[in-house]
Amino acid sequence: MKRSLIIIFFCLISLTAFRFIQSDKKAFYKALSSGEEAAIDEQLADLSKGKQSSRINAYIGALTMKKAGLVKGVKGKVKTFKKGAQLLEDEIKSNPANTEYRFLRLAIQEHAPGILKYNKQLDEDKEAVIAGFNKVDSDMKSVIANYAKDSKVLSTTDLK
Repeated sequence: MKRSLIIIFFCLISLTAFRFIQSDKKAFYKALSSGEEAAIDEQLADLSKGKQSSRINAYIGALTMKKAGLVKGVKGKVKTFKKGAQLLEDEIKSNPANTEYRFLRLAIQEHAPGILKYNKQLDEDKEAVIAGFNKVDSDMKSVIANYAKDSKVLSTTDLK
């Protein structure tokens, strides 16, 4: 009896954590695609409050790079971008097979100004995203497919 209660309790906790992660992911991608500084700042604050993890670091890195385009002054933009790039690059180095991280880098590389020279892994990331597309959850598939509709690097036909 006691063992059954423990198992049920563990399952409930796991389901709650999964729902939180999914809603957290949706909020992240909404802020990333919005391009609004207030939404990005709010999401960065929420992510910074949470427990440190590889996913949180990758998200913070991507949002920081996105925010760099909204910062005033060239020096501030470059400094902010490099700070975010370091976080995302560290997570990709630690998790090279993570399709979501590779997708984040691909999306940022595609839109980063050429002067930053942050576009050297576009083809590599495209191949990683295509190879891992069928292994990600349905929410992530939807994010990638929606991005591919307007991307010049990744097309919807690549994902079939």
